[in-house]
Amino acid sequence: MLLGGGEASVHEYRGLGFLNKGNAFILHAGSEGLYAPSSPANATTAEDDEDAAAAAVADAFIRFDKITFRRPKDAAKETGSAMVQILVFEIEDREMIGGSAYGGQKAICCTSDLAKLGACTEGSVIYRPSQVNPGWPQLLFASFDGSDTIATLPSRIIPITKTGMYNMYFIHCDPSLAGLEIEGQTVWKNPTGYLPGRMAPLKNFFGIMSFAFVVLGIYWFYQYMKFWREVLPLQNCITLVITLGMLEMSLWYFEYAEFNETGVRPKGITFWAVTFGTVKRTVARVIILIVSMGYGVVRPSLGGLTSKVVMLGGTFFLATEILELVENLGAVNDLSGKARLFLVYPVAILDAAFVVWIFISLAKTLDKLQARRSMAKLDIYRKFTIALAVTVLVSIGWIGYEIYFKSTDVFNERWQYAWIIPAFWHVLSFSLLCVISYLWAPSQNSMRFTYDASENFDREDSLSLIRPGPIASKNGWSLSSSPDTKATKNVTVTSFDGDDEENKRE
Repeated sequence: MLLGGGEASVHEYRGLGFLNKGNAFILHAGSEGLYAPSSPANATTAEDDEDAAAAAVADAFIRFDKITFRRPKDAAKETGSAMVQILVFEIEDREMIGGSAYGGQKAICCTSDLAKLGACTEGSVIYRPSQVNPGWPQLLFASFDGSDTIATLPSRIIPITKTGMYNMYFIHCDPSLAGLEIEGQTVWKNPTGYLPGRMAPLKNFFGIMSFAFVVLGIYWFYQYMKFWREVLPLQNCITLVITLGMLEMSLWYFEYAEFNETGVRPKGITFWAVTFGTVKRTVARVIILIVSMGYGVVRPSLGGLTSKVVMLGGTFFLATEILELVENLGAVNDLSGKARLFLVYPVAILDAAFVVWIFISLAKTLDKLQARRSMAKLDIYRKFTIALAVTVLVSIGWIGYEIYFKSTDVFNERWQYAWIIPAFWHVLSFSLLCVISYLWAPSQNSMRFTYDASENFDREDSLSLIRPGPIASKNGWSLSSSPDTKATKNVTVTSFDGDDEENKRE
C-alpha cells in the first residue's frame, strides 16, 4: 500500500482498496488542515476556468491530478455503467454526510426508502448543503460508460475559502465494483506553501530552535576554548550533545522548508534529521545516567555496569529510531493505532527505565558526597537533582495534557494547535541541556569536580569532627587522631558498608 509520504501534501494513490462501511465502499483519500487565503479575492470557484484556477494556485486549494479508476473486465460486462463519487468536506460539516429514512442506522449511500421520500437519488452519496459554508460539501463524479474498464476524473481545482480541517473520501455504492483500483494523486496547498496546516508553524519553530542552539553553542565553545586545559571527559560529551542538537534542528528546518516547496518530504534529509535526533536523545540520557552514578566524580569507572548502560542505550536508540522513521517516513494510513502502540510502548518503557535508574543512582551519589563532606560536589549535584526532578514532573504533567488533548479532539478540530505538542518536548529538552551546560561549563575550577582517589574530608569541615579516639560513624567511616592535640591530626577513610555491585567491580 502506498498513500504518499508521512503527512504528505501530495497524496499518491496506487494499489489501494475500498473498505465496506455500511452500505458504501469507502477509501480515505486524505485529511489536512488548510488555511484560507488572506486575500479572499483570489479564492474564487475554479471549474473549467483557467484564470480562476491560476489565481487559486497562488493561494490555498485541493487539486486532482490524473485520477483514474480501473475495474475488472468481468465486472464491466456484467454491470455496465457505474459511478465513483469523490466527497470533500470540512470537518464541521461532518453531520451533513449520510442519513436514514426512519431514524434507523445512518447510511452513506442513498437507499430505496430515502429515494422514495425524495431525499436523494438511489445509489448516490447522501449529503446536505452546509448552512455555514455555502457550496460545501463538494461532490465530484467519475463515471464508467457502458462496458468501459477505465473512468477518469477530469483535472479539477477546489479553492479553499475557509480555514478548516478538510477530508476527502472516494466512495462507490455498487457492490459489483469489487476489485476497483485507483491511480493518480491529489495536491493540497496552503497559502504559504505545501506544508500541512498542522505542521506549518513547525518550520519557523525549528528555525528559532536552530538559532537558540547556535547561541548555546557559542557560549559553550567559548568556555571550552578558554579553559581547554581544564576540560573534563564529561564536558566533551556535553559538547557532542550540543553539536548534535544544532545539526538536528538545522536539518529539521531545511526538511520542512523543502517539504513546503515541493509538497513531498525529502526522505534523505528526513532520515538524517531523525537519526541525529535519536543519537542526541540517546547520548543525552546515557550522559545523565553516568553523571548520576557519579562517574568521574565519586568513582573512576562504571565497572561492571558499563555493559548494562551500553545495552540500555543501544536498545533505546534502536526502538526510538524505528518509531521516528515510521512516523516521519511511513505512509499516513499505513500505521494503525494498535500498530503504533506496538512501537510506542518499548520506547516509553525504556524511557521509564532510564528515569528510575537515574534517580536511584542520584540518591546513592548524594549519600556518598554527603558522607565524604564534599560540599562543592554536593552542591552541584543537588542543583542537578532539582533540575531533573522539575523536568520529570513537567514531563508527566505534559503527557497528561497530551492525552487529554488527543482524546478530546477525535476529529482534529484543534489542528491549528497540534504543533505545540511536539514543540514542547524540544523546548523542555533544550532547557535541561542549558541547565546542565551552566552547571558543568568549563572553568578554571573544573578539576575540583573530578574523582580523587586520595580524597579525604575537607579540612575546614573535618577539624570539628576529630576526637582523641577512634569514632565509627553509622556509615562505616573510621576517624582517628592522636591524643596529643598538638600533633598532626590524621583522618583515615576505610570504606562504605554494603558497597553495591558497581563498587565491587570497579
